[in-house]
Amino acid sequence: MLTSLAYILLLGLLLGALAGKLRLPPLIGMIAAGILLGPSCLNLLSDSLLNISADLRQLALIIILTRAGLTLDVAALKRVGRPAVLMCFLPACFEIAGMVLLAPRLLGVSVLDAAIIGAVVGAVSPAVIVPRMIKVTEEGYGTDKGIPQLVLAGASVDDVFVIVMFTMFTGLASGQGASPLTLAGVPVSIVSGALVGLGMGAVLAAFFKKFHMRDSVKVVILLSLAFLLVAAEDALEGLFPFSGLLAVMGMGVGLQRFRGEVAVRLSAKFSKLWVAAEVALFVLVGAAVDLKYAAAAGAAAVLAVLGALCFRALGVVICVAGSGFSRKEKLFCVLSYLPKATVQAAIGGVPLAMGLGCGQIVLTVAVVAILVTAPLGALAIDASYKKLLTKAQ
Repeated sequence: MLTSLAYILLLGLLLGALAGKLRLPPLIGMIAAGILLGPSCLNLLSDSLLNISADLRQLALIIILTRAGLTLDVAALKRVGRPAVLMCFLPACFEIAGMVLLAPRLLGVSVLDAAIIGAVVGAVSPAVIVPRMIKVTEEGYGTDKGIPQLVLAGASVDDVFVIVMFTMFTGLASGQGASPLTLAGVPVSIVSGALVGLGMGAVLAAFFKKFHMRDSVKVVILLSLAFLLVAAEDALEGLFPFSGLLAVMGMGVGLQRFRGEVAVRLSAKFSKLWVAAEVALFVLVGAAVDLKYAAAAGAAAVLAVLGALCFRALGVVICVAGSGFSRKEKLFCVLSYLPKATVQAAIGGVPLAMGLGCGQIVLTVAVVAILVTAPLGALAIDASYKKLLTKAQ
């Protein structure tokens, strides 16, 4: 496993740097490194590492979402108002609907199978979007209108909604049925996760005020509590709706609200952790890609993914209508909601593991969605934010 980790970090850094030299987002090089190292090509990664790949990807996601909470400007998000709420679910609904319309014609699947495909590809990637929105915020672009905060928060909640929809559709396909309580669990999981996270952040703020310790120790405490929050989601599954990842971000927000100076310092620490976590995350996402599935999909799968993205873009435009954003700012919101990677890598193979007839085509489209949208979305954000957003004075 240690040899595999060395390959991941070294080749990921190398190809990431090479992509940067070519004026491409480094994650493109990192995903390429994962494809090269993974079972599809050189097969240099040990089975023991691949078996915990999902856990390692989740660890990286926890790191970046904690940092997001520590830097999220809640006041700016409140000023945005209605669009901030709509961005949490409406674009995903439009993309699922688009896939339901397109996939039966392009891929020859049933309407229910198309809905499952739409739910898999409908989630945006916080791992791609969040670090970019943090960078845009730190450079002061669009912050006066809360645009990066809007995208950051919406992308985090979007995943919760889409995964619940995915659970409903796969339940129907496997004959288990879908209860209205499942859908009702979406707002409950969002509210419970946010409240628990904010409360824990407030408690941490009081604790750090009373007991003085090194910032490195505070990072360890914060990460440990974040792991417990995510584990709590698994423990409560089927008992009570709860979003662990939203609680993680909420904990950072709560700490920032009550101990802002500590949050600033800890954010800097987490930015250093993200250097290694980012490489591991995207290389492992690349390793999860099976090129045989992507090649077998052909142009039809690519057209289905791109067509569904057009529906998502329409959903984003509707969300930000009447927000006071300029056309350029609305375009930036559309571009920021394109990338997919982590959720697709995590759940793309679930229908196949469940024995559903659509399992193979779902996995294939998930792979295509990663290969097409992760580089496209990352490149679009990186190349456009200085041109489309106004820098705050």
